[in-house]
Amino acid sequence: MVALERSLEAAMNARIIGSGSETMVLAHGFGGDQSVWDKVLPCLTNHYQVVLFDWTFSGAVKDPNLFDPLKYSSYDAFADDLIALLDELHLESSLVFVGHSMSGMIGCIASIKRPQLFNRLILVAASPRYINIDDYEGGFDDATIDGIISSIESDYENWTSNFALLVVDNSDPISVNNLAKCLKRMRHEFAVPLAKTVFRSDERDILDKVTTPCTIIQTTNDIVVPGSVADYMHKKIKGKSTVEIVNTNGHFPQLTAHLEFLAVLAGVLGFEI
Repeated sequence: MVALERSLEAAMNARIIGSGSETMVLAHGFGGDQSVWDKVLPCLTNHYQVVLFDWTFSGAVKDPNLFDPLKYSSYDAFADDLIALLDELHLESSLVFVGHSMSGMIGCIASIKRPQLFNRLILVAASPRYINIDDYEGGFDDATIDGIISSIESDYENWTSNFALLVVDNSDPISVNNLAKCLKRMRHEFAVPLAKTVFRSDERDILDKVTTPCTIIQTTNDIVVPGSVADYMHKKIKGKSTVEIVNTNGHFPQLTAHLEFLAVLAGVLGFEI
């Protein structure tokens, strides 16, 4: 595959900035790119070497040959890319991983594959499954997910604008607009299969294999991930875990409540803002 014929560092726009003695990896979610961390970077780079990158589906990645919908039809391939990228950067142990949304589960899978890689997982608005089943409340029924995917297929431009308004607190219109731009940059032919992978994922069975200490960060009102999901993950993760609540609406606390988000990280990781 083309993706493996060039350096992942270059292909995924990876960069390391900051001056700390420890290393933190920031991983964005569906439709985003590394710019979703811009508000928190100035603080984090005072305390950590920070690794930023773009997943191959991102609109910030220029080569369309890097994303193969079949290969990336599960989170497993993303976890393999994450491990390979960090190996290429010679970062092989004791990292702090901060994964937003789908990247939370990807980080969990990577931690199982390579247990020494991370010393802490920060799971931001993450979910192992979005569809309700039996006594599990994921937040959506099958028909709603089918409707989301149908909207992405039929009118992606309109869907991106509406989705940004739903998942980012509308009191922060600049962040709403920035996310909408990110979503629009992602190729439509990637958005459809990726949405199916994400919204129909079920990673509940991996949670009891995660031994790395976890911090689960949840907002007070997230239309994508209800609070019950954070509680479920807390109960099922094998390693020590805690749930931290950020008082904001939406799915992006690092955008709409970045100071409170940083305060949570500082409290968990032991640095000063």
